[in-house]
Amino acid sequence: MKTYRVGIIGATGMVGQRFATLLEDHPWFHVTALAASERSAGKTYAEAAGSRWLMKTPMPESMKDLVLLDASKDIDRMKELVDFVFCAVNMKKDEIKALEEAYAKAEIPVVSNNSANRGVPDVPMVVPEINADHIEVIEAQRKRLGTKRGFIAVKSNCSLQSYVPPLSPLKDIYGLKKVLACTYQAISGAGKTFETFPDIVDNVIPFIGGEEEKSEQEPLKLWGKVENGKIVNATEPSITTQCLRVPVSDGHTAAVFASFEKKPEIEDIKKIWAEFEGEAQKLNLPSAPKQFIHYFEEENRPQAKLDRDLEGGMAVSVGRLRSDSQYDIKFVCLSHNTLRGAAGGAVLMAELLAAKGYMD
Repeated sequence: MKTYRVGIIGATGMVGQRFATLLEDHPWFHVTALAASERSAGKTYAEAAGSRWLMKTPMPESMKDLVLLDASKDIDRMKELVDFVFCAVNMKKDEIKALEEAYAKAEIPVVSNNSANRGVPDVPMVVPEINADHIEVIEAQRKRLGTKRGFIAVKSNCSLQSYVPPLSPLKDIYGLKKVLACTYQAISGAGKTFETFPDIVDNVIPFIGGEEEKSEQEPLKLWGKVENGKIVNATEPSITTQCLRVPVSDGHTAAVFASFEKKPEIEDIKKIWAEFEGEAQKLNLPSAPKQFIHYFEEENRPQAKLDRDLEGGMAVSVGRLRSDSQYDIKFVCLSHNTLRGAAGGAVLMAELLAAKGYMD
């Protein structure tokens, strides 16, 4: 596989820092440019983010002396330095949408962690194990934008990565009709640590702005299909969610209830999960977990502290599968929200795009 020069837009934020650590020794992607806000532009990465470094591992030595570009004003310079960019900026939604489109129109492919373009019908929102075929819509997007190389591809909301993967193979076999999901989301999803978020200590906050809307709507795009140059959302299942912020550093947990056209047997579900693989595993992408879904028989698993880093934080953990009195089944699941749910999921999507030739 050829190697690609990569930029990180929003490099000083928590997800941008996570991108930096994941890409430090990546076999295909080499970071050659970093960009952030105007106030950080002109400083080295160490100067701009060193005192605000939130990762458990040190800042990559190869990036410390890179001088930050202005994410909005230095697009032409970025074009000279990179083959594509990861985007994880903290801006208003309309500003993000305009920024990502500006990069795409400058013929720089954008792999985004942001939500701004997720609802655009010709922008693929991809979990490589679930809907890898959606990247085909990029050709229609390029026609709309008037580009040859440039495009935008987005990662779905972080909380979806826990409960959508276990439901996906069951949906195809048994006909998923109704879902209730309650998510218990880590503070890193808000870009926080316990030091910067004292209100969460000994507390649960029963509201995360915009999260329930995303959690109910975005799965239908993941489960949709490409028709006439756009992604048409699925019409089923009906989904309702509640999303709570809990005092956990990393790892989003979900309690899930589901009903089907044909009720599956418990042991059959476990077998389906154990054997489930997607395009990421078939292509043996560098960041792909060997086994996507891991089931725990123990009654007290999965746990964020024990299981969030499974397979480098890229696997999904499931437990407590059983029948329910009001739905067909219920279970608990977990994914690492800044790895599988954010930067890691975006890196895996970029690997899929590279393997399929979209970065060339």
